[in-house]
Amino acid sequence: MEIRMEEYIRNRIAPRIQADGGWTEFVSFEKGVLTLIFRGECSKCMLLDRCVDWIGQEIRRDLELEVMVRPVRRKPFFWDMA
Repeated sequence: MEIRMEEYIRNRIAPRIQADGGWTEFVSFEKGVLTLIFRGECSKCMLLDRCVDWIGQEIRRDLELEVMVRPVRRKPFFWDMA
């Protein structure tokens, strides 16, 4: 199931997020918890919670699974350089 979820995120969800300047990466899917890293515009977006809810709805509709999406924000490395 983890491979199927990773493919789904890579092929269905990521392109939609990239269209808005964001980036998401699959980390893991264990015991109903999907962990995703959000980069780019997503790393600073104030609406990330809505996006996470949307991802859960898409998975529920397309894969017929109930998941909890755990977002991990990763800011660009150059933000740490001052």
